[in-house]
Amino acid sequence: MPSSFIQSLLAVASLSSAVFAAPAYPVIQARSTPGSKHVIANLFQWNWDSVAKECAWLGKNGYGFVQVSPASEHIQGSQWWTDYQVVSYKLQSKRGNADQFRNMVNACKSAGVGVIVDIVWNHMTGIDGGVGVAGSSFSHYDYPGIYDKNDFHYCGTPGNDIQVWDDRNQVQNCELVNLADLKTESSKVRNTLIKHTNSLIDLGVAGFRIDASKHVATNDIKYLQSKLKTQGLYYTHEVVYEGGGGVTSSEYMAYGDVQEFRYTSLLSNAFNSGNIAQLKGLKDFGWLPSDKANVFVANHDRERSGYLSYKSPSKRYTLAHVFSLAYPYGTPTVFSGYSFANSDDGAPNGNYGTCNDNGSGANGWQCQHRWTAIAGMVSFYNKVGSNALKNWKQGDNNQIAFGRGSVGYVIINNSDAKWKTTFTTGLPDGKYCDVISGKKSGSSCTAKVVTVKGGKLTNYGVGQHNAVAIHIGAKL
Repeated sequence: MPSSFIQSLLAVASLSSAVFAAPAYPVIQARSTPGSKHVIANLFQWNWDSVAKECAWLGKNGYGFVQVSPASEHIQGSQWWTDYQVVSYKLQSKRGNADQFRNMVNACKSAGVGVIVDIVWNHMTGIDGGVGVAGSSFSHYDYPGIYDKNDFHYCGTPGNDIQVWDDRNQVQNCELVNLADLKTESSKVRNTLIKHTNSLIDLGVAGFRIDASKHVATNDIKYLQSKLKTQGLYYTHEVVYEGGGGVTSSEYMAYGDVQEFRYTSLLSNAFNSGNIAQLKGLKDFGWLPSDKANVFVANHDRERSGYLSYKSPSKRYTLAHVFSLAYPYGTPTVFSGYSFANSDDGAPNGNYGTCNDNGSGANGWQCQHRWTAIAGMVSFYNKVGSNALKNWKQGDNNQIAFGRGSVGYVIINNSDAKWKTTFTTGLPDGKYCDVISGKKSGSSCTAKVVTVKGGKLTNYGVGQHNAVAIHIGAKL
């Protein structure tokens, strides 16, 4: 596929079955990840066997959910975006087959981790034709035994592509950069998608990230979700919205969490421009309500589009995660990907994800979910729960600190200079393990020990491009 395709996709959005009669079920949609551990680890492009193995680590380290790549058959190619061009609904992809998928789900469940699978309801492929990774032949508008030319939208614009992005009809009835747009209002398409989604539910998934939800009308989303055999699953909808007209993210709130892309943009701007103090009132900006927002520092599209990524200098990417997991807004997803030289690059190491025991990546993988500071902040997030934001302190525009009730306190120094002052933590007096640099191990700490006296850190210094975070669960 030409490079122009992926460049267009990154610029505009993040982006067999006999028909059967779907049974009627009551509509009960989940809101926010269930249970006591809400953080999602997005193991982007990891195959099923490697996710199954990694779930034991995820469960022990406070993650409640793992998000995985689409499971359906897709076009051939090493590029990551081939996964999002559906050829059939056979559960055979570069990640593995149905048996491997089932084994992954069961292994993750045993570790206390639910599997959220990326799923594509909006479209099929964006190429003229070929053979998928499971051997299925297809052309752009013909998928034998599944769909034919009558099952797609043809909106009449040049190439049937979206031309005007604030035009609702074009966004939901034209093609997203040549991807054959399914007629999701038709009974045949709906029943086919329901059958596919139910096959994943049968394998035990905990929920779905709905790719390109913005391009599927909410009436169709409502219908599809209401007819699934299990209700109350977790949904997060990809609705790229930065303000303005057209289809808005708030329209999808009735159907699960919605990914809040304004959050990702603001964090990137704040940490790159040298003004993280502007983040103080983020939860009151009038965006999606906190209990309906799925937030992230990076995802597979944004890290390839000039936003924060593992390539960002001065630890900005890590510090943004410290903020994200400390500040009380949204359900956080921690993106974990791999090193890439260009935006098309697919996964390394035969798609088998690997990490070193010290938290660093191995064999081309970055393993951000294991980075010491990020993993430490997952423990912080779980411990502070719903405790209120308090004791906000600002140095210069690149230095902030705040507490979460009397349970946790974090200091973030994104500046080029050391920050030394007195911080009112609100925490009980005592010695704490700094979860940014290490963790509590029995009655000792693997890294920096922080002493609170009189509820304060007096004349305390935090180095440039660094952070400190303590919570009562890390009290020695």
